[in-house]
Amino acid sequence: MYIPYGHQSIDNEDIQAVVETLKSDFLTTGPKVAEFEKVVASYVGAKYAVAVSNGTAALHAACYAAGIGKGDEVITTPITFAASANCALYCGAKPVFADIDADTYNIDPEDIERKITKRTKAIIAVHFTGQPCDMDMIHKIARNHNLVVIEDGAHALGADYKGKKIGSLSDMTTFSFHPVKHITTGEGGMVVTNNKELYNRLILFRSHGITRDATLLSHNEGPWYYEQLDLGYNYRITDIQCSLGISQMKKLDKFLLRRREVAKRYDNAFADNKNIKIPYQLKECNNSYHLYTIQVLNYDRRQVFDKLRSIGIGVNVHYIPIYKFPYYRDNGYKDIICNNAENYYEHCISIPIFYGLTDKEQEFVIDNINDLCR
Repeated sequence: MYIPYGHQSIDNEDIQAVVETLKSDFLTTGPKVAEFEKVVASYVGAKYAVAVSNGTAALHAACYAAGIGKGDEVITTPITFAASANCALYCGAKPVFADIDADTYNIDPEDIERKITKRTKAIIAVHFTGQPCDMDMIHKIARNHNLVVIEDGAHALGADYKGKKIGSLSDMTTFSFHPVKHITTGEGGMVVTNNKELYNRLILFRSHGITRDATLLSHNEGPWYYEQLDLGYNYRITDIQCSLGISQMKKLDKFLLRRREVAKRYDNAFADNKNIKIPYQLKECNNSYHLYTIQVLNYDRRQVFDKLRSIGIGVNVHYIPIYKFPYYRDNGYKDIICNNAENYYEHCISIPIFYGLTDKEQEFVIDNINDLCR
């Protein structure tokens, strides 16, 4: 038996949706892309959505649309996947790391304020594990300093902040549809926004900076004519992937319900274990639980990790602080330390949580963690 920390849930309805698209006239840049965008935008409460090839492309596109460029600084968290910072580098900007809150593990607004300089252009707020950041404070800081707010919602599809879905709150929000996420398109991502100007820039960036929109052309030589208006990328997503995404979206609420049930069961199982710190829960928010992370206290994290892996429990660590990577250390981040992030990283383990996790499998995980950490 092997229990991964995350896993996709694909059923016959999903398979049939993909097969139907494979039999259709459009395999890419067709109607399923626009349909998927409409479904996601409607679900999260955004006016516009642009589907792209993956979550990293979504972050890159959002930075481009925000006008982030050489000499700018972008503040984000070190406890996230590297793409949340790399996207600033792609645009010639400098990522600046603010420490995390010791309870929520999300970026600390007070440290954001401390890290702002005259070069700061944007804040990338990552909803780590699916728990929303303190968006009221982040928006207040952004207004005071005229900053763009990009939410990295790769973990947070279906989460809500004070009654509003993640995706409806800021200048832009990005999502990922990698197989371990709440829904999957195999690989895929999306940017949502309520700003028409940003939407137009995202559309252009997704496909080489090329347009056929007659209202944007310098002149028009005929029905075949198009122009490249900027340097974009090929970040298109296929209709095959989007047909899977449309089918998956029909089951998203069911997936979320199960993840929350699993998380609640973990909460109860570890509540009395002084050697396990369970995730802190914000009462005004609904966590979407992409991950369930514990902190192992008073025990060697490596020994616990290795033992769990050896018996078929596919634990993982999310995340190594980005500034610790050799690339970052070799490029100006050698002396960066975020104390809360360092402390969290030393103790954290991500344990299995996904829709298809059975009660029996979860009980196996619980029993073995409690046995190891008593």
